[in-house]
Amino acid sequence: MPLIVAQGTADCGGTRWFDLADSVTGAVRRVFLWIPPGTPPETGWRALWLLDGNAVIGTAVDAMRAQAFWPEGTDIGWGALIAIGYPTSDAYDPFRRSWDLGPPPGRSYPPFHEGGAEVRTGGGGEMARFMLEDVRVFLADHVRLDPERQSLFGHSFGGLFTLWLMFTRPDAFRTWIAASPAITWEDSFLQRHLEEFQPAGRALTVHLSAGEWEGSELAPFQRDRADAAERLAQKEQTRTVAAAREMAASLTCLGLRAGFEIYPDETHMSVLPMAVNRAVRCAFSLGGDMPGRWK
Repeated sequence: MPLIVAQGTADCGGTRWFDLADSVTGAVRRVFLWIPPGTPPETGWRALWLLDGNAVIGTAVDAMRAQAFWPEGTDIGWGALIAIGYPTSDAYDPFRRSWDLGPPPGRSYPPFHEGGAEVRTGGGGEMARFMLEDVRVFLADHVRLDPERQSLFGHSFGGLFTLWLMFTRPDAFRTWIAASPAITWEDSFLQRHLEEFQPAGRALTVHLSAGEWEGSELAPFQRDRADAAERLAQKEQTRTVAAAREMAASLTCLGLRAGFEIYPDETHMSVLPMAVNRAVRCAFSLGGDMPGRWK
């Protein structure tokens, strides 16, 4: 059982947070929990798990509260929100995020700032165990969840982690939502996982997405800047839109309900609120026909 180091209430719709010490490493991460009003269904609440919890929990809670009360007009039902972040008031902890969301084997990179520590990736296995073991054990005492109706959302590095976890633990979630995933990160090692992936008949749903300006063109406000050529060269390497579209096609060929969606006039970071709202819809849609609407 993970140790509760601290707990409190976040300023977003009654969300609670708990700082939990990893039962193996002792690393402390913040778990945000929002539970719908009323009595849960007999099978438990459907749940949406979100990575980069500090940055996205407020948006996710607002999206739920604004839409789930009117299912006839939104097709969204109530469900629980679980977001994994860190004990900080900032939206991100870049150093810890690099380790936690970087799938193994990982690499080492120069410090983010002069005098800082070496940045490492490859700790995704620790993060996965924390989520799937420590956090799930902890949540059993706080909320009843439907084990068959759980979804995972990640953006950028979080999208990379989401796809990697699906390839290595397809039993962990039923719906996988990867926004602007860093598929080509570290020499596109994720492609090897795709080639070896065997969904074994599991009824998984996968939603991939990216912003329009994550493709081969710069956003209008970037085109006249001094670093325009450098940004274009970087786009040729990351291939965010093309790689996500190709991944969706490959997963469809494997028999998964997979689709790709592009968000007009959005960049890698501005896309986040739209992607979180779409994650809510993917996780809590009452009709269950989302893939047919994706582009």
